[in-house]
Amino acid sequence: MGPLHAIAKIGDYFPSPPRPARKPDLKRRLLYTFLALVVYYLMASTLAFPLAAYPTIPGIQLPAIINVIFASSRGTIAQLGIGPMVTAGLIIQILAGAKLIELDLSKPEDRKLFTQAEKGLGLLIAIVEGLGFALYYRLNSFVTAAIFLQFLMGAVILMILDEAIQKGWGIGSGVSLFILAGVTRTIIWDLFAPVRVADVGQYYGFIPYLVESLSNGLLDTGRLFFGFVPGARTVLPSLTGLIVVIMLIVILVYLQQMKVNIPVTTQRLPGIKTKVPLQFLYVTNIPILLVGIVFSDLILFNNVTSAYLSNRVPWLAQGLATAVYYMAPPRGLLELAYNPLRVSIYSVLLVVLAVAFGFMWVEIAGLNPSAQAENLIKSGFQMPGVRRNPRLLEGILAKYIYPLTILSSLIVALIALVADVFGAYGTGMGILLAVGIVQQFYTQIAYERALEAYPLLKKIIGE
Repeated sequence: MGPLHAIAKIGDYFPSPPRPARKPDLKRRLLYTFLALVVYYLMASTLAFPLAAYPTIPGIQLPAIINVIFASSRGTIAQLGIGPMVTAGLIIQILAGAKLIELDLSKPEDRKLFTQAEKGLGLLIAIVEGLGFALYYRLNSFVTAAIFLQFLMGAVILMILDEAIQKGWGIGSGVSLFILAGVTRTIIWDLFAPVRVADVGQYYGFIPYLVESLSNGLLDTGRLFFGFVPGARTVLPSLTGLIVVIMLIVILVYLQQMKVNIPVTTQRLPGIKTKVPLQFLYVTNIPILLVGIVFSDLILFNNVTSAYLSNRVPWLAQGLATAVYYMAPPRGLLELAYNPLRVSIYSVLLVVLAVAFGFMWVEIAGLNPSAQAENLIKSGFQMPGVRRNPRLLEGILAKYIYPLTILSSLIVALIALVADVFGAYGTGMGILLAVGIVQQFYTQIAYERALEAYPLLKKIIGE
């Protein structure tokens, strides 16, 4: 028995929701999706017992990028968020795509093995991360065990909800839903948070601050345009950040509608030409998601290392701390002025890794020229004036796909970078992910509504 089968055995003991005997209608699926969202918000707003009794112990202060990518909330039952399942899925998919493990996802038994291994590895990661977070509070062993079990329970609940949604009880996937919920929660907090910043006295939320400042006639241009207030430990939400959020959402929606059309003909109707569209943002937001996961996992590892290994292995702790320092997103326009070196290094890392992950994703997700050429041939398409030869089609498609991969990876990386530099609400990666997820949900809901409105379509597409 190999390591993959051993991990899959762990996944066999994981609670799994059944598939619905009959697919629920759209309204019921939307209701179940909404209920899953309510459960997530309740978990993300409920402190693990008994942390409310220890207000002076703040726990690990995670950067905003982790809260966005992993939909986590500090000290709550959703402390781990979707981190374990996202990381587990990423690891196994990369290993399978790189042929380090033998999996043929076209076979039902291999698909089941992949799913069970993903759940098993996700559970192991949740145990390790949950224990690390619980130990960080440095409380007695009984309290630590109670906190750990609650963190683990929260991760397991989110994994079960994700699987239930994907099995047909809801719309889309739980991972996308919880990421969108985390981004939305951050943006709403930045806009409307009615709490005052310590040592400053101003409201954290931009709208409450603006209302109070206009009524008092004490509008601070530093806070208004840069989110900078002397004495504040972080950059606060600003008007510039709000404007950038709106502009980037419009730009992303426009870019996601752009297509690059490849002329083809079909064997059935050889005289009629048609087009196969490729998305201009060919890799969508996947490179930024992968970069965010890598950065987030390194930051989490650094937090645990600095807490427990700084004295035993100082070189490791110092090296990780230095790497994480340059991986943290810029904190507004002013940092570009007073710390250009850090912003420059972060920018180069983000762009280079985004392009690298874009190419990697194209190869392992079946989006490369060879896979697309094979799909065209199987579908009965061919290019005008080109023989039905996979190698010839692959060479022509490579002229479209690889430039699109580089260009789309650069665009999403630059959008994320601009959003971070200008202090956009929800971080640049969060905005990219949220816009893509909303578009996916909209497309799927429109598709489901069309099937319900025209039942004959179900027979045509085989549902």
